[in-house]
Amino acid sequence: MSSNVNPAGKTVKVPGPDHPITIEPNPARIVVTLGGKVIADTREALTLREAAYPAVLYIPRKDVDMTLLERTAHATYCPYKGDCAYFSIPSGGERSVNAVWTYEKPYAAVAAIKDHLAFYPDRVDSIETHA
Repeated sequence: MSSNVNPAGKTVKVPGPDHPITIEPNPARIVVTLGGKVIADTREALTLREAAYPAVLYIPRKDVDMTLLERTAHATYCPYKGDCAYFSIPSGGERSVNAVWTYEKPYAAVAAIKDHLAFYPDRVDSIETHA
């Protein structure tokens, strides 16, 4: 693994054998629902696998009903992916606060997830995969 520091003073790490990250197209239809509403519906999701963490589906922003989301002030940082922004789904109440995240300017190693969003499975009703 190599690392350096970005202009904001944050450590930037590059995925490697000790912390692998892979991103692959997922040809299945992915449908995210909450409260009987379809929040996202795509056949263009990406599956990101990072080290020993569970795989995460990243859905193109164009396939998410952004009118159902509300950006929050919550933010986190991943040294492998960059700054992370969050959205809540107001119709889901307290359960769906910060239910959605995105890396709007991801680092080069994970550039494919730009303009994609991911959902916490426990903050929506379902994330269904259809063949």
